[in-house]
Amino acid sequence: MDLLIIGVGMGIVGGLVPSPLHMIALSQVALGHWARALRVLIGAPLLIDGCLLLVTLFFYRFIPPGIAHYVAYFGGVALIGFATYSLWELCAKTHHEMSESAALNYASLSVALFAEVASPGTWVYWITVAGPLLAEGRQKGYARVVPFFVGGIVGFYGAALFTLSLLVWGAGLHKRFKQHLFLAANLLLLLMGISYLVRAYVTK
Repeated sequence: MDLLIIGVGMGIVGGLVPSPLHMIALSQVALGHWARALRVLIGAPLLIDGCLLLVTLFFYRFIPPGIAHYVAYFGGVALIGFATYSLWELCAKTHHEMSESAALNYASLSVALFAEVASPGTWVYWITVAGPLLAEGRQKGYARVVPFFVGGIVGFYGAALFTLSLLVWGAGLHKRFKQHLFLAANLLLLLMGISYLVRAYVTK
């Protein structure tokens, strides 16, 4: 149950933060292309995460369980660090920077996908959070860690669609709208980082 809760929480964080893909999807909704917006918002992250899951699963076949467990500590600390840094950066962003949108073309979609893959947060998640859990699954049975990934999928796509709906509703109402989403997401990320760190300590 603890892994399900942490997975859902981290998924919600990823879905709440307006990414370049959110902005492209938002521009498509504004043009009345909901189906295209959903392909951008759901299809692209699913493809990226599927590839990264396979890479991480392969990589952690060669990592000793003891080392994988200590990597989990680093993952918890990194999540807390990211949340703290993001909250600090939030204060420095202008309203204009928080409200920029993007059009859909191959160039913008490619840049958005590259931004997702190249983001330090993506690699921190897969190497220091998901990786140690996959190592734990290899040792104790993958059924033990499936709730984390199922929760992450449900949390991410549920929050992503919810965020897109809120952005459609609130984009023209208030320039500070996205700042509130960033604030909520990073406060939740801080809480999830602490929870993951505690779990790593308890399951040592």
